[in-house]
Amino acid sequence: MPYRPPLVPYETFVADPPDLPVRAPGEEGADDVLRAEVAATDAHGVTLTATCASGRTLVARVEAAGDGIIRVRLADDLSVRSRSAAALTLVHPQPHPATVTVADGQVRVGAGGVVAEVRLDPWGLCFVTADGRLLLAADGGTRDISGRRRTLPLGRSTVDGEPAAWHESFVAPGDERFVGFGEKFTPLDKRGQRPLMWNFDAFGGESDRSHKNVPFYLSDRGYGVLVDSGLPVQFDVCASTHSSVQILVPDDLLDYYVLAGPTPAQVLDRLDALTGRPYLPPKWAFGAWISSGFFPDSQERVRERARRIRERDIPCDVLHLDCYWQVAGHWSDLRWDADAFPDPDGMLKDLTEQGFRMCLWMNPYLMTGSPLYAEAEAAGYFLRRPDGSTYVADTWHGSYPECALMDLTHPAAVRWFQNLLRPLLAQGVAVFKTDFAEGVPADAVAHNGMTGVELHNVYALLFNDAVADVTEEVAGHRTVWARSSYLGGQRHSAQWSGDVNATWPGMASTLRGGLSHGLSGVPFWSHDTGGFHGTPEPDLYVRWTQFGALSPLVRLHGTTSRLPWEFPPEAERHAVEALRLRYRLLPYLWSAAVASARTGGPMLRALLVDTPDDPAAWTADLQYRLGTDLLVAPVLDRSGERAVYLPVGDDWHDAYTGQRHPGGRHLRVRVPLDRLPLYVRHGALIPTVAPAATVGTGAFRDVTLVAWGGVDGVTVVHDADGDGDTTVTAARDGDTLRVRVDGPLDVRRISVVGTDPPRRVVLDGEPMPVTPFAPWFGGRDRPAGISPI
Repeated sequence: MPYRPPLVPYETFVADPPDLPVRAPGEEGADDVLRAEVAATDAHGVTLTATCASGRTLVARVEAAGDGIIRVRLADDLSVRSRSAAALTLVHPQPHPATVTVADGQVRVGAGGVVAEVRLDPWGLCFVTADGRLLLAADGGTRDISGRRRTLPLGRSTVDGEPAAWHESFVAPGDERFVGFGEKFTPLDKRGQRPLMWNFDAFGGESDRSHKNVPFYLSDRGYGVLVDSGLPVQFDVCASTHSSVQILVPDDLLDYYVLAGPTPAQVLDRLDALTGRPYLPPKWAFGAWISSGFFPDSQERVRERARRIRERDIPCDVLHLDCYWQVAGHWSDLRWDADAFPDPDGMLKDLTEQGFRMCLWMNPYLMTGSPLYAEAEAAGYFLRRPDGSTYVADTWHGSYPECALMDLTHPAAVRWFQNLLRPLLAQGVAVFKTDFAEGVPADAVAHNGMTGVELHNVYALLFNDAVADVTEEVAGHRTVWARSSYLGGQRHSAQWSGDVNATWPGMASTLRGGLSHGLSGVPFWSHDTGGFHGTPEPDLYVRWTQFGALSPLVRLHGTTSRLPWEFPPEAERHAVEALRLRYRLLPYLWSAAVASARTGGPMLRALLVDTPDDPAAWTADLQYRLGTDLLVAPVLDRSGERAVYLPVGDDWHDAYTGQRHPGGRHLRVRVPLDRLPLYVRHGALIPTVAPAATVGTGAFRDVTLVAWGGVDGVTVVHDADGDGDTTVTAARDGDTLRVRVDGPLDVRRISVVGTDPPRRVVLDGEPMPVTPFAPWFGGRDRPAGISPI
């Protein structure tokens, strides 16, 4: 069992993972690959016969799986796939030509930007760039002074004669940094941690439990490693020994990929090329989502919320109804509470006319008291126990009745489940919040024969696929608001961080989770603005709303109200101003979203994505770039003070004062409650619009272009809903700034921020007045405190 601190309580869950067996003292059962012989070469790679320490022979395969991608497999039989593949395929490699050479006991397999070098006897494996620079090398096995094993190199371990896990280890230089692994709430650099690929209910989002795991990591040495398995893969990232990353895969084979960069953005592009491109949500999804909260609701209350939102000029596109749109105690019946919502058709029609879309909460569990339960159980639509009985489990952790879990490997069960959703979508519901889905117990049995261990992680993908499919069929888009996910889950937009605590530390850990998930190939992420559990103090509510407004997507939601007018007037004013700032920046945010969907790069960008050669960027995990030109540093305690790092390579303007700071320095800043530390890259050209009640449809009109610094610059504004991309070029010519717009973007005004503004602006050859810069948020009556660190 893992070590637990004495007297500290810890959570257990009906779906906790099985532990790997613990080997008794001694080394019996660890079977390492010692040497190999070439069995065959072909146009894509090499097949090897590998001899292990026990004398057992295995089959290894090293091949190109794309430009800059090498795939490595070790198995008894290469036709074997991961046991999770019985439900769906996680990785989609394409045959790719390789350069294969065999000479002097070595094999080289080249795939463009990366080359695998295999030493046959004794076994050795490393990966280098095309020009010979070492990316990573396999660890052949570390032993201490007494000869005892400290790492598990390429091979397989058995316990009591039964296979336990495949393993591989890589040498880790002392200063190498590792990021990724999905939505991890722990510090961004995972060195010294043991990420476990098992989807948990994270119980607050302040531990190493994750709703969304991705068996992938990215190194500051310019490569990534992806493991193709849906089972509980374990990564020991320099924890057992500081010099090695060890990977344990309790599956039927070892199947991993090495992805070359050299930049993180290139690695992420290759990752999503293998696992699927992100799904771009509709433009309206980038507006504000405002929730009912997790407490009883009614049709009258929904109408009143909508009225007050519009009356108080609060930007909002989506109203979310949480559990209580259904009958209490019968959640996931997926039917309106007829007493609380007597006329949902009329309500939805009226809300649509006011510019709102409706999101409804749901999950894949059915409470035993549901009137639908008997029908679904008789049809065999639930997961089973090993004895064949229906698996009824405490999926609500004792808070609500036990539930059965929909068997989403059963085609008829999926159709039955989707038929519960289809009438709601036809009625006018726009999107579903797909909650839970981490609860498949390890000993469950599915219709297709999978065990709970094999199904557990990929169940989230099956759930979101089922809901996205029927949503697309009826509503014309595939967006879901998902809590759990796994490898390839970027096809499900959007994802949110789960039930985080409404505390200052909870907000900080939430930000770390978003940065980590973005570094795992998932760009469209959000969180419960204001925190979920508890009631945030007014200052925290404002600060979290500022963070939420400058996140890829934003939703205000919690166990208590997150409606702005439920907080003191000053807090309401500042929170609404943050949302208006978001709507002002929508052309910029939408452009960044389109780029992320095309490349797999995150919208909420850890600094290392854009400045990977800056060592400080790999440790900055409480601030981020939003797109490439904005730098956001949420305030993380009530003092209003924090340290901000400005990355190298650019100067940065304080978006509040316009003050210019050189990159590559740390600042200690103090800001009043009406703003957060927000910086804009010198030379950036930011398209903005006047904030409106909703995002609207079609291309953005009447755009003001803000030229930060009034200097030379180029930007591409992407628009998937308009007539295509627009390239905007600014050139400083003495006292004149000449701006050219090549594309459909409707630029009407130019505003310049900087200490040396031009006297004249020429837009597409026509002189025009310089528009005064309208502050993005707050006033200018209270100066900020700024000092270098």
